[in-house]
Amino acid sequence: MEESDSAVIAASLATPGVFGVIFDRHGSTLLRFLTRRVDPAEAEDLLADVFRIAFERRSTFERDRDSARPWLYGIAANVVAKHHRSEGRRLRAIARLSIDRTLDDDPAERAVAAADAVVRWARVMDAIRALPEAERQVLLLLAWEELSYDEIALALGIPVGTVRSRLSRGRARLAALTEGRDTATTVPLTMCKAGGER
Repeated sequence: MEESDSAVIAASLATPGVFGVIFDRHGSTLLRFLTRRVDPAEAEDLLADVFRIAFERRSTFERDRDSARPWLYGIAANVVAKHHRSEGRRLRAIARLSIDRTLDDDPAERAVAAADAVVRWARVMDAIRALPEAERQVLLLLAWEELSYDEIALALGIPVGTVRSRLSRGRARLAALTEGRDTATTVPLTMCKAGGER
């Protein structure tokens, strides 16, 4: 049976090299998170910062938590916030990335699909950009990173009730911002069961 993240982090206090297991378990997930939030060329450097900070702060990890994932997302969110104070730059970069998807071989179909994707993605990004930062951050962690309510609360250092209220307000604002536009611009958000489970 695999040791919990908590046990690995505790062991790394005496044997620092053991902390590499945490990177092996969560590095690719966090890189995906960072790539969505910053220029992909910068994501690997930020990933190194996240794990450097986590390593330096490993003695503060709450050992009653089995998974380090929410803790690492919290560190990553802070690294991104420090790196990118402007959410507009981040969202424009994401919009550029969405255009690079693979399309059918028909040039006309590719052109129509690309134009349609640009328009729809721009509408979604405008609506997300218009949300208050606190609501946007909770919505993105739920929808894109698929964290549970409990994991979001741990990552952001807020109560689960605050996560729920921010999600509720964010969903309502997002619906209002996309109202009157075609339904393809609606951002699908996964729902969690009571207690933060999916």
